[in-house]
Amino acid sequence: MSGTYEPSIRDAVHRVIRERRDVRTGFRRDPIPDDVLTRILEAAHHAPSVGFSQPWDFLLVRSEETRRRVRELAMRQRDWYADALPAARARAFRGLKIEAILDTPVNIVVTCDPTRGGRYTLGRYSQPQTAAYSACLAVENLWLAARAEGLGVGWVSFFDERELAGLLGIPRHLEVVAYLCVGYVDAFPDEPELAAAGWARRRPLAWAVHEERYGRRTLPGQEPVSLLEETLAAIRPLDEDAVADARSRQDRMTKPRGSLGVLEDVSVQLAGLAGACPPPLPEPAAVAVFAGDHGVHAQGVTPWPQEVTAQMVANFLAGGAVVNAFAAQVGAEVCVVDVGVVADLEPTPGLLPRKVRYGTADMTEQPAMTREEAVRAVEVGVETARDLVAAGNRCLVTGDMGIANTTACAALIAAFTGSDPAAVTGRGTGVDDATYAHKIDVVRRALDRHCPDPADPLGVLAAVGGLEHAAIAGFLLGAAALRVPVILDGVIAGSAALVAAALEPTAKAAWIAGHRSAEPGHAIALRHLGLRPLVDLELRLGEGTGALLALPLVQSAVRALREVATFDSAGVSEKN
Repeated sequence: MSGTYEPSIRDAVHRVIRERRDVRTGFRRDPIPDDVLTRILEAAHHAPSVGFSQPWDFLLVRSEETRRRVRELAMRQRDWYADALPAARARAFRGLKIEAILDTPVNIVVTCDPTRGGRYTLGRYSQPQTAAYSACLAVENLWLAARAEGLGVGWVSFFDERELAGLLGIPRHLEVVAYLCVGYVDAFPDEPELAAAGWARRRPLAWAVHEERYGRRTLPGQEPVSLLEETLAAIRPLDEDAVADARSRQDRMTKPRGSLGVLEDVSVQLAGLAGACPPPLPEPAAVAVFAGDHGVHAQGVTPWPQEVTAQMVANFLAGGAVVNAFAAQVGAEVCVVDVGVVADLEPTPGLLPRKVRYGTADMTEQPAMTREEAVRAVEVGVETARDLVAAGNRCLVTGDMGIANTTACAALIAAFTGSDPAAVTGRGTGVDDATYAHKIDVVRRALDRHCPDPADPLGVLAAVGGLEHAAIAGFLLGAAALRVPVILDGVIAGSAALVAAALEPTAKAAWIAGHRSAEPGHAIALRHLGLRPLVDLELRLGEGTGALLALPLVQSAVRALREVATFDSAGVSEKN
C-alpha cells in the first residue's frame, strides 16, 4: 500500500510510543550533543499545528543559577500543593519526586503565541484554544524523539505561569505550555512512575472508545456493549483461596482467636476482594457525594426549601459541611457529583457536572424518571467509581445530598423488601408528627400508583427512585467490578444498595456497611442485604458522614492483618 512503512519501522514507532516515560529520577550528568538536541527540536518543530501557525517557541535553559531559581519556584508550589492534599494523599506525595531541574543538563521551555498567524488563522477562528493544543503536539513530538535518542524527559508543572515567565524574560503575550527537564538516564522505567508508586492507574482503552455517539462503547471490530452490562458482567465473587489464607492468618496472629470480632471478617472480606492475603491498605479513600433534587418535594414532605440542595452543594465545595470536617479528620478526598440538581451549578474544583435531568418528577403523579434516564444515572455512578479508582483511590465512600430524598428512599425500601411504608419511612430532616404522617401517605400513594416489581430493579428505580439513588447504585456496582471496597453511608446508600443487589447480588462482596442510620428503613434495608453495620451512633445526617467515621475501622482491620505478627514469627507460645 502506497505510503505504508515496513513492519519493522511501524513497530519501532509504536515501541517508542509505548516506552515513552515522564522521568524524574536516574538522570546522568552527561551533556547532550548539539546534533542530538537539534534533532529533537526539529521533531518538535515538525508537529502539526492549526492553520500551520506553528505557535511554539523553545527556550533552552542551561545556566545552573537560573535553574536553581526556577527550582525554588517549583518547590514553593509543591509545598502549597502538599498542604492542600488529604492526609493519605499527602503521605504518598511526600515520596514522589516532582522535578529534575538541577539533575539534567538542559531544561526546555515550550511556549505558545496565540496571536501567531494573524487574526484569521485557518481553523482557529472558532476554537482559539487550538493554538495551545498545537504547542502540546510539539511537546509530544519532542518527547518521542527524545525517547528514540535515549533521552529522558520530565514535565514540571509546579509553577505559577507568570512568575516563571517573569524569571525567564518571556513576553506577556506568550503562554508557558511546558517546562521539560531533558537528559540521559540510566534506565527507563517499565511502567509510568506514578503507576508504579500507586498514585494512579492506566485506564483501559475500552473505557475511552465510543462509536457514533458518546457512551456507545466498543473497540474496533467488536459489538457495542452498554456500560451497565459490561459492569455487571465483570463482577465476581470473593477469591476463595485468599479468603482461606486470611482466615488462617487471623487464627495464627498474636491474639486470641476471634478477639477482633467483626474487624476480622472485614479483613478477610477485603483479602477475598483483592485476591491476595494480605490485601492492600484501603487508602487513599474518596467520598463521592451524589446530589439530586426530587419532584415529590412538591407534596410537602419536608419543611426545607428545594434550593437547599444547591446551597449545600456549594457548602460542600467550599469545605464547610460536616462531610468535609470528617473527611479531613480521616484523610479522605471529597468530590460532589451533580447528577440531578434543579439549579445550574457554576464550575468549581471538586464538582463533577454529570446532570442527567433537572431533578426527578413527582412520583405520586408520574414516574420519577424514564427508564433510559435511570440507566444513564446508574452509569454516572459507574463512571465515577472508575474515575476515582483510576486516580489511585483504593477505597470508595458513598455520600448524598437531596432535599426530600428520604421519601424516595422509603419507597425504594418498601418496594424491595415488601415492608409497609409506615415501617420504613422516617422523619428525615426532623419533620413534625403531621408532616410525618403525610410523608407516609405520600410514599403509600406512590407505591399504589406504580405497583413497582422488585424483579425489575431499573423499573422500580425509574418509578419511585432518585437520581442520586441511581448513581449510588452504579457507584456500588462499579466498585465491585473493579474489586475495590466501598463503604456505605446511611439510608440513602442502603436503599440504593437494594437496587444494585437486585441487579447483581454478587456485588455485595465489595460492600461494607459503615453505620446504621436512625432512619428506620435503614435497618430493614441492611437486614435484607445481609450487611452488618460497623457503627451505630444514631446518625441521620447523610452526606457520607457515618461511612467516613467507619473508614479508620476498615483501614485498621487490614493493617492488623498486614502487620501483626503470628505466634510462630514472634516466638510466642499458643494456648494448650
